[in-house]
Amino acid sequence: MQRVPLASSHVDALREAGQLVHYPAGAVIVRPGDPVDHFVYVEDGEIEVMNPFTGERHVPSTLGPTQFMSEISFLYGGSWTMPMRAVRDTRAIAVPRTAMLRLMSEIPEMSDIIITVLAARRRRQLDAGDGMLVLIGEEDRRIRRIAEFASRSRLPYSSYDIGSPEAARIAESCAIEAGKPAVIFGRDEVVSDPTPEKVARLFGVNRDLAEDEPFDVLIVGGGPAGVAAGVYAGAEGLSALVVDEIAIGGQAGTSSRIENYMGFPTGISGADLVWRGEVQAMKFGTRFVVPRRVVKLERLEGRQFCATFDNGQRVRVGAVVVATGVQYRRLPIDRLADFEGAGVYYAATENEARFCRGADTIVIGGGNSAGQAAMFLCRSSSHVRVMVRGASLAASMSSYLSSRLAADRAITVEYGTEVVALHGTDKLEAVTIRDSRDQSERKLATCAVFVMVGAAPNTGWLSGLVALDDKGFVLTGDAVGGGSPYATSQPGIFAVGDVRAGSVKRVASSVGEGSVVISKVWEHINGK
Repeated sequence: MQRVPLASSHVDALREAGQLVHYPAGAVIVRPGDPVDHFVYVEDGEIEVMNPFTGERHVPSTLGPTQFMSEISFLYGGSWTMPMRAVRDTRAIAVPRTAMLRLMSEIPEMSDIIITVLAARRRRQLDAGDGMLVLIGEEDRRIRRIAEFASRSRLPYSSYDIGSPEAARIAESCAIEAGKPAVIFGRDEVVSDPTPEKVARLFGVNRDLAEDEPFDVLIVGGGPAGVAAGVYAGAEGLSALVVDEIAIGGQAGTSSRIENYMGFPTGISGADLVWRGEVQAMKFGTRFVVPRRVVKLERLEGRQFCATFDNGQRVRVGAVVVATGVQYRRLPIDRLADFEGAGVYYAATENEARFCRGADTIVIGGGNSAGQAAMFLCRSSSHVRVMVRGASLAASMSSYLSSRLAADRAITVEYGTEVVALHGTDKLEAVTIRDSRDQSERKLATCAVFVMVGAAPNTGWLSGLVALDDKGFVLTGDAVGGGSPYATSQPGIFAVGDVRAGSVKRVASSVGEGSVVISKVWEHINGK
């Protein structure tokens, strides 16, 4: 465990806000799924992480005097992911979450230490594949969908193949049938008919909201633009709620390496970049809920709006920031849906790359996302073919990326080509490629096709409240007589990032728009 001590003045503040608690040796203090509703500072004694399947110590290091017991989920009121037990009689200070968040806002030096440690703990869990969410059988599409959601949401989990000794031991410990796919949370919770929504509830990231709960601003979409808006909304004292129907990160979250974002000269993954912003926004009090989809938006009296979610719940908000971005188009190819998740993918992360090691893969698209995917996949695939319908990458891909594709012997860029057929039984085995110049066709063996082409805006939920262009992108600024570049035709609704008509499809510009729009949101809410 990280040993970053708090200052004596910080400890004095904890004593004043909390109460003294005692844990006898052997006592289980928290279990996976328990709410993280207290911050625990150890004055004397020792606390360990325990393995719920064996009852033994789970990690070598323990928590001792001057250290604290908490997780990053403390910031958003989520759940514990690791069971904790007192090794010996332990004396500690327990501070209720609400009081602790107030202290952190008042004492930034203490807040910096705590957030740094909590973020490092979560990174250790992610890097080690060390979590109480256990997946058995990612060969199954349902299990693979859970793995994708957990990975994109930065939720720690471990994964074992069906038939492996580890899977057999876990099945025996949980008294479930061996040799079958399973999702288990902390040994005692075997998830039947697993879905991302159920897993999100276990981690506390898909909590029910109070009926008609009021917020100053609802930010719909958790990509770079939405998360940046969440950071600045919280920093300006606005009560903000960020929702995304898949996971925080958006399309950028599926990018393995972004090299042209200022401040990261060696590059950073899209998931890590957006996650840092999410933690930053949570520090300011912004709330995140996933997976949660807005199905209806209504205008109310008094300059307010009512948003209805896919679970029937509603919230009242003073303003709405549309940051839903775009999604890759589903190609008009027979049997495409049959192979989605079993050879056809819309993201190139470690989750997908694992299933095509040493094999040929295909990337469809000519933009930066396609280029980044090809560079990432060539580390594990024997060869990567990039299929581009046009005759050049100059207009759609950054120069540094296209130059790297051309220089890498493991990558071939094929211009004027398209995939016209998919072949296989339970999973993708081959594709048919057509050359648009002479209409010739050839069949290629491949384990995976990564579709990264086209940009369809996610605006159907806006219920006709704002003006759209002929492609469904939100019109803003001068095009609709808006008072700012991000104002839509409906006062109180703003649009930022890729979903906005005329926007520059780059992460940096999305972050900038999400940051700047909050000043106009503040003015609208305060009647300026």
